[in-house]
Amino acid sequence: MRYFLVVGEPSGDIHASKLMQALKDVDAEAAFCYIGGAAMRSVAPTCVRDSKELAIMGFVEVLTHLRTISRNLQQCINAIEAWKPDVVILVDFAGFNLKVAQHCHAQGYKVAYYILPKVWAWGARRLKKMRRDLDWLYAILPFEVEYFRKNGIKVAYMGNPLLDELPQHGEAKDGEAFRTQWHLDARPIIALLPGSRPQELAAIFERMCLLAEEEPTYQFVVAGTTAIAATTYETELAHYPSVRLVMNATHALLQNATAAIVTSGTATLETALLGIPQVVVYRGNALSIWIARRLAKVKWASLVNLILNREAVTELIQEQFTLERLRAEWQKILPTSSQREQMLEDYKELQHLVGNAGCAKRIAVDLFAKLTTSTT
Repeated sequence: MRYFLVVGEPSGDIHASKLMQALKDVDAEAAFCYIGGAAMRSVAPTCVRDSKELAIMGFVEVLTHLRTISRNLQQCINAIEAWKPDVVILVDFAGFNLKVAQHCHAQGYKVAYYILPKVWAWGARRLKKMRRDLDWLYAILPFEVEYFRKNGIKVAYMGNPLLDELPQHGEAKDGEAFRTQWHLDARPIIALLPGSRPQELAAIFERMCLLAEEEPTYQFVVAGTTAIAATTYETELAHYPSVRLVMNATHALLQNATAAIVTSGTATLETALLGIPQVVVYRGNALSIWIARRLAKVKWASLVNLILNREAVTELIQEQFTLERLRAEWQKILPTSSQREQMLEDYKELQHLVGNAGCAKRIAVDLFAKLTTSTT
């Protein structure tokens, strides 16, 4: 089979690479063409566009880049038409990918969607398009199955891809080797996860690092990602000499951390599944946040709270994300705190709801079976 994948963000790149490998395992003739990143290139070299060039987040940011988005969309469609795949697999990145889906459906291509648009958060206006344009839908959040069923759309939940990518429970961690590799001292580590989008970094970084400057008992360490140049982190950290940086080692950092301060997004679920108490934070463009709050249909921002359907982790969003609030909430997740112990209990329930590893393999088997059935 010929597969064309469209990915827009670093997390999607990793998830898509796992799915590609699983498809290769079940389909001996699997051939790939895609818009993606480094993880996908490690599985197949046929990348037509780097996903970093597509990522534009936020309502205001999108409005100011409409011409660029339109050009990117046309280039994506042209690549699909040239490849003529058996199926187009769209991964997350809803604003862009639903437009791709509309074109592909009109041209008669089969369309699968992995990591579904968060219509449960932003209202139901996209549901009609999803019913019309998508053939197979794969959810990664357990509560999505019932939501879509109530809205007349059948989706499959086969687990969350993070479980295929995180260190397994009980997996040995060599804390001494990690500290030596990154020149860290013996103090307990607090992980700082400021996000993978450049426009988020400046808004979030300062408050995280100011807290670090106040707390010499702990060692604060930033988890850097390839989505942001190392020099950008280094420039920011020049103002905060006590804060250290590790690059492309987020899971190892979390494994060795006592607690974490995490930007809202996929990383909140990663942190919880690794059993690390956290405070969730976010600060962005003021107008984008204003619009988001008026459109949002959910109580919480973090995946942890959304899946549990209650506030298990504290969220400091926009004007709530002050140094004073961060200082107060951070104290509650340190050792000996009763709130920390309750959070760890909540994480056990979360693990049960999310399920077991093997998501990519189960989806690959299911999708390949559907494709072979539909073409016979």
